[in-house]
Amino acid sequence: MQLDDETRTVPGQTAAIGALVCGMLSVQVGASIAKLLFPVLGPLGTATLRVLLAAFVLLLIVRPWRQPALRRPSRQALSSIAAYGLTLGIMNTVFYAALARLPLGITVAIEFIGPLSLAVLGSRRALDLLWATLALAGLLLLAQPWATGGRRIDPMGVLLALGAGVSWGLYILAGRRLGSRVEGSAATALGMTVAALVVLPVGIGALPRVATDPRLLTEAVAMAVLSSALPYSIEMVALRRMTLRGFSVLMSLEPAVAALVGLVLLGERMSMLRWLAIGGIVLACLGSAAVGETPEPATPAPN
Repeated sequence: MQLDDETRTVPGQTAAIGALVCGMLSVQVGASIAKLLFPVLGPLGTATLRVLLAAFVLLLIVRPWRQPALRRPSRQALSSIAAYGLTLGIMNTVFYAALARLPLGITVAIEFIGPLSLAVLGSRRALDLLWATLALAGLLLLAQPWATGGRRIDPMGVLLALGAGVSWGLYILAGRRLGSRVEGSAATALGMTVAALVVLPVGIGALPRVATDPRLLTEAVAMAVLSSALPYSIEMVALRRMTLRGFSVLMSLEPAVAALVGLVLLGERMSMLRWLAIGGIVLACLGSAAVGETPEPATPAPN
């Protein structure tokens, strides 16, 4: 279904909203499982397994080789797939490195500044300066560089989360380019396959341990399915039943969802000031998506 008119009601939208919330929960539960694997596999080993297994699952589901356009791909299509996969691999690796140092909610909130900055930089509206200022204030309240002792979060973790946000912005740009040449689900499957090749050298040491431990393998598969195959399928269905603006607005809530999942599953408690900071970043994303000019979907980072 083509969503040319952002303001009209799309049949099944209520069900799509519920499904998309479930998709956001799935992504963050997958990230929580990943964080629980860090003590055993390390963040780089976990990131490698996550991308490898996600690529395997997506290839089985999508089977991109069936597309006629991909039987003899053009040089432009191959370069677009390579760029998309490279940014995807870097984004996942840097995100997990940040997650090893920061709570889940803080990591996702900081990462969201990447696509928000991309939207603001691409706009000429003065109102977007308000969203940028609000996001910057939220970032400062999260990082609290003036804090001392246990109230201060790891500054390297903040830098890594910002790096994941920059990678997310580049991933969106690469995805736009690839989307004009390869159908969406096939693009994701091929991009994840390239990403697996990118991250394999840094985390290959984790593979033998997982291969000989059924419990670890089960947890790794659950992480990959919850972080990739399930939410991607949900998002494709939701996009056919929701307006683009509605999709973007709802996805802006993901930092809050991540903070709640981190609290429940990981026991990651935060001060009221940091909850307000995450709220500020969410509000900035909501404002940019809700009043922006013909927004495109706020493509979730596949982390």
